Amino acid sequence: MRTMFDQCLYFNTTALARRLERRWGEAFAPFGLTAPQGFVLRVVLRRPGLLQGELAEAMVISRPTATRALDGLAAKKLLVRRASANDGREIEVHPTAKAIAMQASLDAASASVTRAIRREAGDDAFASAVAQLRELRTTLDED
Repeated sequence: MRTMFDQCLYFNTTALARRLERRWGEAFAPFGLTAPQGFVLRVVLRRPGLLQGELAEAMVISRPTATRALDGLAAKKLLVRRASANDGREIEVHPTAKAIAMQASLDAASASVTRAIRREAGDDAFASAVAQLRELRTTLDED
């Protein structure tokens, strides 16, 4: 059924985002994580010692949004924050042993969702959609 918003970028991307949020949320739920927390933790696991500002930049989210995700992960004892040795005003983010122990399973859960979506959409359509969305996002960047 066609809707009045079929050609609306906002409507289509937010509808897609809700579906993706649900799928990754289900994948990360066994770890006690929301989808945003799962992705933030995966970045921290790959880049221990990352500064909070660098994390926000890597995730393409605001610093307050990054801080909220980090607060939740710290409460779950999955990461610790430390003052940077280079600049005491900067805060580094490090995964805990608990987080490191779940890295492979967390990555596997995320990869499983990606494989399922690729299978449903088709490899070419999936790759094309991701590339086009990334290009549009960078084109519309405020920076």
